[in-house]
Amino acid sequence: MWIVREAVPIAVSFAVVAAVTAVLWLVRLEAVGPQHLVFFYLLPTTFMAILYGSFAAMLGAFVATACAAFFLYDPIHSFHVANTLEVGELFCFAGLASIGAKCAADLLRPVTNLSQQNSATERPESGA
Repeated sequence: MWIVREAVPIAVSFAVVAAVTAVLWLVRLEAVGPQHLVFFYLLPTTFMAILYGSFAAMLGAFVATACAAFFLYDPIHSFHVANTLEVGELFCFAGLASIGAKCAADLLRPVTNLSQQNSATERPESGA
């Protein structure tokens, strides 16, 4: 059963990214001009970090970056992005999503007792 427990966050990451990509692809078809749609992946990535931890969220951010490059930027259905500003936008998104995933996952980590944490980090001073 541990395989299923480990596979669920990965499957949810892929499913969420696929659903968001489908919605953003439809928005891209209807809208005209620069849209910066890649940043709409940030909220689902944050929710994945809250529910499943930083690994699932960072995997989702990596897959979202690849899906955005493939489906949302010209030329469509290619990982080559024609505009260098859009390449920078993808790198900015990847960094921001990774930092956000790690921060969101760490915010929900159980808090340890401060006295235990301080005693573990402090070393006894040698005699004076």
